[in-house]
Amino acid sequence: MKKLLLLIFFGISRAFFAQADCATALAVCGNSNITYSPLGIGAVNENLGGCLSSGEHNSIWYKLTIATSGTLTFDLVPNDPGADYDWAIYGPNVSCGSLGSPVRCNAATVVGVGASTGMNMTSTITNALGGSPTPYCKYMDVLAGQTYYLYIDNWVDVFNPTIAPFALTWGGTATLASPFTDPATQPYPFTPPGVPAANPADPREVVVCVNPAVFDFSTLTAGILNGNPNFYVSYHTSQNDALTGNNTITVPTLVNMTSVYYYSIGYTDPANPTSPLNKCKQIGTFKFRDGKITTKNATLTQCNNNNAGTALYDLTTADVFADPTVTKKYYNSLSDLNAGINEITNPTAFISAEATIYVKVTSTFGCSGIAQISLKFHPVVTVTDATLRSCSIESSPSTASFNLTSAPVTGVTGAVKKYYPSATDAANQTNEILTGTAYIAPSGVVYVRVSNAQGCYNIAKVTLVVIPPVYSTTLKDKIICVEDKTTLDAGPGFNSYLWSTGATTQAITNVGVGTYWVKLKTGDCTVVQNVKVYPSEQPVVSNIEISNTTVTVYVIGGTPAYKYSLDNINWQDSNIFTNLKRGDATIYVKDSYDCDPIDISIVVPNLVNVITPNGDGYNDIIDYSALANKKNLVMNIFDRYGNMIFQVDKSTGYKWEGTTRGGVKVPTGNYWYSVGWNENDKMSTPIKYSGWIVVKNRD
Repeated sequence: MKKLLLLIFFGISRAFFAQADCATALAVCGNSNITYSPLGIGAVNENLGGCLSSGEHNSIWYKLTIATSGTLTFDLVPNDPGADYDWAIYGPNVSCGSLGSPVRCNAATVVGVGASTGMNMTSTITNALGGSPTPYCKYMDVLAGQTYYLYIDNWVDVFNPTIAPFALTWGGTATLASPFTDPATQPYPFTPPGVPAANPADPREVVVCVNPAVFDFSTLTAGILNGNPNFYVSYHTSQNDALTGNNTITVPTLVNMTSVYYYSIGYTDPANPTSPLNKCKQIGTFKFRDGKITTKNATLTQCNNNNAGTALYDLTTADVFADPTVTKKYYNSLSDLNAGINEITNPTAFISAEATIYVKVTSTFGCSGIAQISLKFHPVVTVTDATLRSCSIESSPSTASFNLTSAPVTGVTGAVKKYYPSATDAANQTNEILTGTAYIAPSGVVYVRVSNAQGCYNIAKVTLVVIPPVYSTTLKDKIICVEDKTTLDAGPGFNSYLWSTGATTQAITNVGVGTYWVKLKTGDCTVVQNVKVYPSEQPVVSNIEISNTTVTVYVIGGTPAYKYSLDNINWQDSNIFTNLKRGDATIYVKDSYDCDPIDISIVVPNLVNVITPNGDGYNDIIDYSALANKKNLVMNIFDRYGNMIFQVDKSTGYKWEGTTRGGVKVPTGNYWYSVGWNENDKMSTPIKYSGWIVVKNRD
């Protein structure tokens, strides 16, 4: 607010006439602009003299005190060009009742051409009489401390009927005295009360917290004066009272929100109670505004997540008052709020069960109200634990594939379900199982976080049960003779059977050697069980020893005990055959499976026990060339000490003439021999034939 020295408003009524007399002239405080509409002549029709001998019409008197020496000018401009304004200045230092002649006087305003008048720096006229159109007079040279009276009159007659306000502005180098422009008297700016109105042209507004309100106006004084000494403030309900100081509001008063109220700042010179500055006024206006805080109760609803019994609330989101500039403080009880203790310090993250919270709402003007915030839970997400059973995976029988989405954990429509390996993961939403429709796992548990449309959740446990595979305990691998058939029986107790042969019976018959499988169904689970029918292992004749007419058969493989036969009809347990005829023979062998026997053909050689190698053509040699078709045929000759003295083989034509390896005839005596070969069968059965021979040499 500018330091305006005096604000004089339009429309002062005829009843307000005191300032229309010299003795009660208004003080002009500083070079401030003046706007006024004089009406009437006051109580005294002054003796004006000079150019104004016709007397007063609609007048106003001002008293000027010069603060600094210099030139003084002014412009007086009616707001209607039809108004005729006259004026006169008296002084210096004269008193009412003895004003003398005016030092400047003008009754020669040019009506209808702007009607402006006053003093300027170009005019040389000091006294402009009526009838001579001279609107401006010469400036005045003034000295500090001088006082002057300025009389202004709105001339009205039948020729000039216009009554209109005027605007007066000061010019020149001199300044007029004012307590409002002197830093010595006003060191600080005055502060207008209240806050600006929505329309800056309207009076400022003092906010009250109740309506209607009884207001103590004196509470505004200290703020307006802002520490300036020797000033005072009075309060009024009209402009006139603010100017004159009449009808001051001195006690708390019932106020309304529509009337305009006035404050008047006045000055008292502590050194000069009669100083004209004491008449200076600075006037302002204000209104009252209803600042009452009208709160409303609110409800916050949050999730009782996982049925924990508490929820996280942001109390600041409760719609208790719309103005974002207010301050809100939250309390657990009304008594705490009233006492201002135990304030909730974390209102944006307040963890609580269902409860009632109290909030104190305070505006920037200090008005406050109380509201309740009801803390509620959304309906709890209802879940139930469930169990899922699934058939084991054949390649990994301790695990199964579970469709977690099929677990009946909730009946909430539109619920969102997410799956986690632990309850902690479900609460923290970590390590989510993303393969919910085909979750491979052993028996155990998983957890389902079930959320509704409000984001509330509850956690259900799903127990996973791997149904172990059920195999037949009766179905075993079998060994049969390769030429035989058998029956495979999976046993009773299964819901269905499906064999690799296509059969759907419990057992299949007349099956031979081979690999088979059967799908066994128990409940909803199916397993594949393999079964093999093995051919029995055939025994193998490892070797045969022939000693004269005795044949000993050695057998390996197969499954003992073995049976032996020379005709495949008559069987014996012994592997020794005696008194066999010389020549070819067939030996049959079978094991305990009694399968078709194996057979092997042998030759029981003709025995030569004595040779006389004398060249006579009779019994001169041992000749086994008849066995030359046998594989690996070898005959070794040993003396009675066991020393090999000759070997009969292909190089010797499979013959021995009774000599050593060096071709020396052996002495007459007994010798042992051993003949070995491999039969020409698929097993190349080794045959060993042994015996003794007498050699008679007569050389």
